[in-house]
Amino acid sequence: MRTILFILFALGVTFSAQAQFRKASLQATGLTCAMCSRATLESLQTLPFVDKIDTDLNNTTFILYFKKDAAVNIDAIKQKVEDAGFSVGKLVMTANFSDVKVQKDAHVSFAGNTLHFMDVKDQVLNGEKDITVIDKNFVSARQFKKFSTETTMPCYKTGMMGDCCKHGSALASTRIYHVTI
Repeated sequence: MRTILFILFALGVTFSAQAQFRKASLQATGLTCAMCSRATLESLQTLPFVDKIDTDLNNTTFILYFKKDAAVNIDAIKQKVEDAGFSVGKLVMTANFSDVKVQKDAHVSFAGNTLHFMDVKDQVLNGEKDITVIDKNFVSARQFKKFSTETTMPCYKTGMMGDCCKHGSALASTRIYHVTI
């Protein structure tokens, strides 16, 4: 019996270790020339969790591949684009899920982040799935306004857990990323 419990525990640890972001498709806005794209690319290349970046200059899109088991900082991606003088038009994260239950307006801990799923049907995510970050400054103002009508939870406007969840003060300053599938 002890052996079976140990094997189950080991499998659980293996699955949780695999729960991570694999890559991201980032569409930058405001790029008008090759020099703009190059400045953005060079800024993104300084992120410590990025392994490599492919570019699609026709669509001003950057595909960021993350280092295995690296903690990905979503806000740092946005900051690097802004440091180059531009903004994020769309950010789609590809994540490897393992039995992650999601439902509308639910908070889920994933890969060291808190994700708030919006505009989704109740489901269990397994394998690689694309999720779109829909926070302010990750989508257009028009899209942000549209998504804000789909929730009554105030954390969507601020991005902070303390604004919608009455947890201890340590969690009040926890960043929440609002996403949809």
